[in-house]
Parts: sequence; C-alpha cells; structure tokens
Amino acid sequence: MDDKAGIAERADIPQDRAPGRANRLRQVSERRRAGSAKAAHNGVLSEASIHPEMLAVKGVKIWHHSLLGSARSCQKGEQAMSNSINFPEPKMVRVNGVELEVFEAGRENRGKPIVLCHGWPEHAYSWRHQVPALVAAGYHVIVPNQRGYGNSSRPEDVTAYDIEHLAGDLVALLDHYGYDDATFMGHDWGAMVVWGLTLLHPGRVNRVINLSLPYQERGEQPWITFMEAILGGDFYFVHFNRQPGVADAVLEENTSRFLGNLYRKNVPPAEPEPGMVMINLARAEMPLGEPVMSENELAVFVSAFETSGFTGSINWYRNLDRNWHLLADVDPIIHQPTLMIYGDRDAVAKAPNLKKFVPNVEVLSFDCGHWIQQEMPEETNQAVLDWLDRQGAA
Repeated sequence: MDDKAGIAERADIPQDRAPGRANRLRQVSERRRAGSAKAAHNGVLSEASIHPEMLAVKGVKIWHHSLLGSARSCQKGEQAMSNSINFPEPKMVRVNGVELEVFEAGRENRGKPIVLCHGWPEHAYSWRHQVPALVAAGYHVIVPNQRGYGNSSRPEDVTAYDIEHLAGDLVALLDHYGYDDATFMGHDWGAMVVWGLTLLHPGRVNRVINLSLPYQERGEQPWITFMEAILGGDFYFVHFNRQPGVADAVLEENTSRFLGNLYRKNVPPAEPEPGMVMINLARAEMPLGEPVMSENELAVFVSAFETSGFTGSINWYRNLDRNWHLLADVDPIIHQPTLMIYGDRDAVAKAPNLKKFVPNVEVLSFDCGHWIQQEMPEETNQAVLDWLDRQGAA
C-alpha cells in the first residue's frame, strides 16, 4: 500500500498459531482456490475460498473487481440510463469537501428517506430496479455515486477513501437533504460502508438493509496483513495494496471486457489460474456463465469507468488496514433493525455469528449469485418492502 495510507506494517502470525496452522491453512486454501475463480467473477472473495477454521481463529470474513470507442460507449451508456424507466437524472451535490453525483427520486415522499449504496465496481445505476418500487411505496430515494465513482469527486490522496471519509459523505448527504437519520441499503462494498457508517454514526441510521456482504468482525490483525500472510501477494486485495497502480492500469485498458466478464451469473466452477484474478478476468477472451444485464445496461457501467478509471474505487481496498485501526474503539454491535439478504450461489459466504454483532437482524437467502438486486429485482423489492412495512417504516 502507498505509505500515505498510514497502514501498519505487516504483523507476524501469533506463535501459537504458526507455523503449523498457517501452513495447514495455506494448503487448504490452495485446494479451495477453484472457488476464488468464481469469486473473481463476483468481484469479491470470501470464506468460499478460505477454510472456516482460519476465519474462526482470526475473527475475519473477507468481503470481499481509442477516444472514438470511448465516446461511443459514453453515448450508449447515457442513452441506456436516460431510457431506463423512472431512473432519475443526476445532480451534483457538494458534501464533506467533495462533489457527489446523486440520483434522487420521490421528493414528494419527503420524510421517508432511504439511501442506496452501491458496491465495487458498480454505479448508482445498479439500483435501477429498486428506485421506482421504493418511490411507489412512498420513499424518498437518494442514490449517490460514492467518491471515486462516476462523475463524483476522485481525490488523489489514498487516505481520502477511508471509512471515516466514506461514512462522512453519507452523513453530509443527510444534512444536505435535511434529515437527522435514514434507512441505508448497501450491496457488496456499499454494505461494508453501511456497516461502518452505522458503527461510527449510529444516530444517523435508523434501519440497515444489506445485500451479499455480512457484518465483518474486526479480528486480531489488520485485514490486508492477515490476507497476505495466508493467501499471498497475488490475492487481489493484497495485490491492490502492495502493487498500487498495476491492476488499475490493466482494468482501464480493458474496461469493457473486464466488466463484461465480471457481471455474470450461473458461472460454472473453473480451474484456478496463476496470477491475480482480476487482471486475469480483464484479459480473459471468453466470459463464463450468463450476463447479468443487457448490453445497453452494461454500457452505463462501461461508460462510467471509462470516464473515471478504477483508481478511486480501488482506493477503498487500499484503506482496509487503515479502517481496521479506525474502528478499534467503536462499539462493535449494530443495534438497529437490520435485514440481511444473501445469494445462495454468491461467493460471499454467510456469517454464522451474525446475530452476535447484529442482534436485531432478519436473514433472507435467494437462489442467485452475487449481484442480488440485479439478478432477482422483483424478489429483492418485495422482500425489502415487506420488511420495511413490518418495521413500520412506511
């Protein structure tokens, strides 16, 4: 990681757990790396690729991807988004020292705010199926492209993407709209931000709805330090940190191919390849499985990342160890009513101890992969609205 990120140096594995246990876990993880091929297509890697004993020991779950051509992609992306039913036009909102591109709908429902937080490498448009349903149910829907994404600000300093800044953006967004608190819904990295926001600013969150990524127990070692010790330098979380800029450049050179290969469902098991899985995915000539979205919808994501590049969004990963330190002294319990939705075929595994840290949680599972709200939009909408109704939020 860049020295500017202020991350602690790599710590050794405690002696009572090394070298025998560490070696055994490495051997197990090697046998399970076929799961990480699927995880690469889901943009995350979790317990699916790591032996559960390792996670129990450490208290960690890994959550987790020519100018003419670019102009054509941009036009196609803008057209697809403008043609999307009920997807709002964006506006730029200045908050917390940055500008966020915000898609707002249902202003007539003021007083019932819900903020939707996308994951990596995504966009506010990933919530296109949920926005009209939530507005019809009486909610004021606020969907930011978070810092580093779309047309939102992309600060150069790596530490500008830590959990304090990302959570601070959302708090400032509530202030902008005049709300004391709101319901927050996140997917993938967006879920990670919502968990962190709720820990750092519990008074600003009244309900939590998270998809795919369960609560992450802090554990005994910083997250990247631990992953490097067990999974090595080619594991993409580690690679993002230890070789800054390398993956960014490859993904930017192959943006359309990378996203087209990533947004897939029903991906069959595949033999693992040497190297860094995200770089491999960006260079893979043939996608696996089935597309999650239409070509026009995909064009929205491609256009956005051809404009923004990937460095800002990958900088979220480059703050994982920093976040571990920043969360050291907070109350680790999520007290708010929470809905957790898993995909049964997601590479992100379910958290067996979720209720320990989120005692007021209701858990649902869908027969789908990682891109839950895009793979099963109607089921997601119904589940979310039913849960909100039971909570009395509507």
